[in-house]
Amino acid sequence: MTLATAPARPLRIGPIDLDVPVVLAPMAGITNTAFRRLCREYGAGLYVSEMITSRALVERNETTMRLIRHHESETPRSIQLYGVDPKTIAEAVRIIVAEDHADHIDLNFGCPVPKVTRRGGGAALPWKSQLFADIVDQAVKAAGSIPLTVKMRKGIDRDHLTFLDAGRAAEDAGAAAVALHARTASEFYSGHADWNAIGELKQAVTSIPVLGNGDIWSADDAVRMMEQTDCDGVVVGRGCLGRPWLFGELAAAFGAESHPVDATLGFVADAFRRHAQLLVEFFDDEDRGCRDIRKHVSWYFKGYPVGGDIRTGLATSSSLAEIDDLLGRLDHTAPYPGADAEGQRGRSGHPKRPALPDKWLESREIESSASEMMRGAEIENSGG
Repeated sequence: MTLATAPARPLRIGPIDLDVPVVLAPMAGITNTAFRRLCREYGAGLYVSEMITSRALVERNETTMRLIRHHESETPRSIQLYGVDPKTIAEAVRIIVAEDHADHIDLNFGCPVPKVTRRGGGAALPWKSQLFADIVDQAVKAAGSIPLTVKMRKGIDRDHLTFLDAGRAAEDAGAAAVALHARTASEFYSGHADWNAIGELKQAVTSIPVLGNGDIWSADDAVRMMEQTDCDGVVVGRGCLGRPWLFGELAAAFGAESHPVDATLGFVADAFRRHAQLLVEFFDDEDRGCRDIRKHVSWYFKGYPVGGDIRTGLATSSSLAEIDDLLGRLDHTAPYPGADAEGQRGRSGHPKRPALPDKWLESREIESSASEMMRGAEIENSGG
């Protein structure tokens, strides 16, 4: 399913050596233990948790404490943190380190969701340059020997770009790598990622790896991004939705050992069933696991000859037995449909004016009165 190949390019993030320069992007409600285990079964890489809110971790929220757990088969273990207060983020990092929850920590500064950015969080935060630098500095110090990385966007909009300043600040603070989603907050997930910006960041940040994120829908795209930008690795998000075997294709493209993929409808049905089983194990609840797999139906079967009745059934099933019955009705010999199954998947939307705190863009310094307001940005939401 992919033709392009590239020379083997291992990636080193602090003390972590990866045979394949590929990272799974954190996606809320998606990259839980079940999905990470499934992706890992197909190929090598660094598989990052759902975004974890620092304050919820410090307060030991029950759901949050469950989300930071890893299956014994997961190594290296990776957790992404989100927050707006240096002290709270540092305390969350200390908990992760002291209780041995992870081998790698990532900080999210890429969330474009309005209810986060309107309080100065996510992709809005690097505009306040000193606050950004303080967060990374304190988090790196709290992490000690565990590598800490930063994921960010280009900036708020094309008139308020922050990625070069933020990349240099993260490098100066001792971050082990930086990753750039090559869109601004105002672009959300629309249009095309600006891979040229990844190349610019690679030229500006020279002592640590620079990873590129945005519009990697296939292994061919990953190879092209690395050739075009000279980045050190790729971060894959929406491109693996309903296609966990993409990590196998990526491994093959970068010269690592991998099993060839023949994505017949039977192959996809088996992957879907495996995902459902892992979700049941993760939630320890068959009904909940089967309800969670429902959102993946359209992604898995995009372009395949699956009738509306079966799609509807899979999107409403509440037991593995129901899923087995529905999958058994499919023509498992149906071949990979080619272009109909490829391309963009997941959310996209349209460019929009970013929601920001009042007078946010007037200064790159943070007013003391804004600190309490920003605490409201620490809510569970999707990373960007």
